[in-house]
Amino acid sequence: MGLSAAYFALVMATGIVSLAAHMLGMPRLAVVLFGVNVAAYVVLWVLNGLRVFWFTSLVAADLIDHQRGPGFFTSVAGSCVLGSQFILIAEDYRTATVLWILGIVLWLLLTYTIFTAFTIKKDKPALQEGITGAWLLAVVATQAVAALSALIAPHWEQPYRLMINFLGLCLWLWGGMLYIWMISLIFYRYTFFRFSPGDLTPPYWINMGAMAISTLAGARLIVNAPDAWFLHSLLPFLKGFTVFYWATGTWWIPMLVILAVWRYVYERFPLEYDPLYWGAVFPLGMYTVGTFQMARAMELDFLFVVPRYFVYVALAAWLATFLGLCRTLGRGLLELLRKSPRTIP
Repeated sequence: MGLSAAYFALVMATGIVSLAAHMLGMPRLAVVLFGVNVAAYVVLWVLNGLRVFWFTSLVAADLIDHQRGPGFFTSVAGSCVLGSQFILIAEDYRTATVLWILGIVLWLLLTYTIFTAFTIKKDKPALQEGITGAWLLAVVATQAVAALSALIAPHWEQPYRLMINFLGLCLWLWGGMLYIWMISLIFYRYTFFRFSPGDLTPPYWINMGAMAISTLAGARLIVNAPDAWFLHSLLPFLKGFTVFYWATGTWWIPMLVILAVWRYVYERFPLEYDPLYWGAVFPLGMYTVGTFQMARAMELDFLFVVPRYFVYVALAAWLATFLGLCRTLGRGLLELLRKSPRTIP
């Protein structure tokens, strides 16, 4: 009943940390995380399916809620990140294609359902109450489909290769435009409304993560330029905007660290496990992968030092959050056992 719509962020975070480990010479760890991610993905779909079946009205209410609705976009990004794992780690293009198609279908349904509902609903919250960093999950979902499209395209024959690359380009551009719209509102909320420690929820790290995945998608399109004439003709633009996205994401990191110190150290906000923390792990892993891919695509060898060390930050964040999840599940199980009636022999 209380399952968060944003719980697929666990799949997003685990998948991208697995890919970071794979790219930076930790193949065994990457495979283990890949296995964990497949299991988590299946379990989450089963639980969400049961929730839709048993609590349909609650799911519908969450879908059109300004704060909870954007969390559904994690299912799109999670599917596409897992699809990337199937290609890069398992070399399973069929499963990746199925996940890519599922990601596109979910993206279409969620985009036009959620934003139409937000537009036409009569009772709407004030800006400071309605918008959070979770809104940028719509950008992440868009760029996740773009990135997987660019990864799948080289394995298709023409003219499908051209068409898939064009789809990836269009989604990459749209994701950038959507980020500009949303980050303007979020930054306005930051600076002109009262901001308490409780308002700084972990998904605000998506401010950086949305730019990191935009960097990744741009880098993959750059690599695909020889396969599509329009990508080749736009190559200076692709490279310029990819660096633009990376620089924007990089700017956010010190800002978010400072705000985290303010929240947990200065204001002494309690640090307890929350499913939303997976939304903070994902950007760290994505920044690692995005920087690595951009450095390789644009031959910026001096940047390889960043992912070489940043991957350990992402791994540490994933481990801490995973231990928090295990501890929470353990407590829940113990509580359930205490409440269950004891059988007397």
